[in-house]
Amino acid sequence: MTIISTVAYILASLTAGGGSLGYIRTGSVPSIAAGVSVGALYALGGYRMSNRQPYGVELALLASIVLAGSSVPRAIKSGKPLPIGLSLLAAYGLYSFGSAWSSRVR
Repeated sequence: MTIISTVAYILASLTAGGGSLGYIRTGSVPSIAAGVSVGALYALGGYRMSNRQPYGVELALLASIVLAGSSVPRAIKSGKPLPIGLSLLAAYGLYSFGSAWSSRVR
């Protein structure tokens, strides 16, 4: 298993776990749907990377883009800790998977 696939698995567990906790605490169906969906993209990307299959980095990068697209505007608007934390996770994913993708494309 590579370091980048491990990052994908960690982000998968954090986003899916966070969405599940959001559902448990507030009954928010959008939280569990978004968390599990983004987590599944990260997990699939990590799986594909660890098995040296194509499009693993791209799937994880897509998950980071989706997460950033939904959390950054909420973080800016509300200033609450949860959207800020999700934005930081998304930024880390964008940096990690963007760098991995960029180095492969060259």
